[in-house]
Amino acid sequence: MEETLNTLITVGVVLVILLLILSMAVKVVAEYERGVIFRLGRLIGGKGPGLFFLIPFVDRMVKVDLRVVTMDVPGQEVITRDNVTVRVNAVVYFRVVDPEASVVKVVDHYRATSQISQTTLRNVLGQSELDELLSQREKLNQILQQIIDEATAPWGVKVSIVEIKEVELPEAMKRSMAAQAEAERVRRAKIIHAEGEMQASQKLAQAGKVIAKEPVSLQLRYLQTMTEIASEHSNTIIFPVPVDLISMFMDKGKGMMNPKTEKDTKE
Repeated sequence: MEETLNTLITVGVVLVILLLILSMAVKVVAEYERGVIFRLGRLIGGKGPGLFFLIPFVDRMVKVDLRVVTMDVPGQEVITRDNVTVRVNAVVYFRVVDPEASVVKVVDHYRATSQISQTTLRNVLGQSELDELLSQREKLNQILQQIIDEATAPWGVKVSIVEIKEVELPEAMKRSMAAQAEAERVRRAKIIHAEGEMQASQKLAQAGKVIAKEPVSLQLRYLQTMTEIASEHSNTIIFPVPVDLISMFMDKGKGMMNPKTEKDTKE
């Protein structure tokens, strides 16, 4: 009985050891992963996806994720070329394209990419003016992507997109920009009003030339004005009378009041 119990214990221990060795030997890698294999410290290469076997206690595997990583770059204090202090944050999209290089050539490719992104963000934006940072963001994104991608390429990392998310301005600068925008709107309104006055004066000058050539048009305008006045509901109506008509009656009145003077003059 005792021998049977010892035998069962021995068999159980052997089975546990075999299961441990089998778990160490059999590895499964997902479709979006790769396994970088080291044999006694020497790089063998990458394997996967799928099922494969390792030599227990001899081979060591490091899994590498090949999916796109979205990394937030913390806010950075940047002094622009025109001496304006702003706080800028960004987002970087990258992925591992060479699993072996990402394991062998850098300790932590994620942290290394984050650090190079922060320093590049400060350097590039520090060489730009505030107007460029606000109006030419797409151009700055391309410059940042190119510089960071070149720096991380030896690590087997491909940076595809870099986007500046937010630019925080000091309160004094915000007030100055708001005042500048308001002044610009007032300037445009005055220019538009002046252009309208100039066009109106040109049209009036052209109308005056037409009326000077055709006096009948002035009479037609007079009748049109009378029609417009008659259509308004008002207790008082002012009739505009041409000056020529008034002067004609005034000349006749003077002649009737002084007939003797004209006769004495003839004598």
